[in-house]
Amino acid sequence: MLSRPERLLWVHGVRMPEHIDLEAIASAKGAHIVYRKLDGCAARLVATDDRAVISVAVDDNIGRRRFSLGHELAHWIQDAQRASFKCSSADIGPQNAEAKTIEADANNFASQLILPDYLVWPWVADRKPSLDLANAMGDAFQASLTASALKLLQRAQGAIAITCHDQRRLKWSRRSRNFSTDFYILNELHQDTIAFEMAFGAVKGLSRPKREGASRWISGPSTYRMEVWSQSIKLPEGSVLTMLSVI
Repeated sequence: MLSRPERLLWVHGVRMPEHIDLEAIASAKGAHIVYRKLDGCAARLVATDDRAVISVAVDDNIGRRRFSLGHELAHWIQDAQRASFKCSSADIGPQNAEAKTIEADANNFASQLILPDYLVWPWVADRKPSLDLANAMGDAFQASLTASALKLLQRAQGAIAITCHDQRRLKWSRRSRNFSTDFYILNELHQDTIAFEMAFGAVKGLSRPKREGASRWISGPSTYRMEVWSQSIKLPEGSVLTMLSVI
């Protein structure tokens, strides 16, 4: 059964990833899109009667711009009783889709607009989750690496987690259904990880998967005897995204 955003895509003839034209959908819904410099927010919606103007920060990358647009479209379609929304970077993002709030609902809607299940899962098929696969998905669907990685986590069969650290702390993490709740992601990056080198140095690009001790990443029963595969990338804002797979 298709979700509401998926039905919207289907009605607009979306049968392949390259068919997802958010600007065309917005226009059909009476929303005019403007890409411009914004202060203090990533996107905003101003509505009057059956028309709306959606402004999106022009200096964000394409994946971020598309997610911001999808987020504001969700507000326009689902929350039309409010005349305006001003959404910060903290409000907009696939990592914020779990909380039961109006912003989380908009993030869920945006995720399904950009990475709809009916196209994503046939595309993924039986390939093993990795940041390489997430990167390829992002290219195919014009989605951010973060959104693509979190999408892969939804149906991951193994014990997999996505983490995002900056130099000071763990900003957020998400885990697959098979990642034990007995394990806790460490709050600080271990100095012997590639992610640490990325956060504090000039290392760029997508690292190769590395087998290392689980205790560099997680705490919990017997983690000192366990191992994980880790793969990391430094995001544009400077934080480091990592996919962990418990072996």
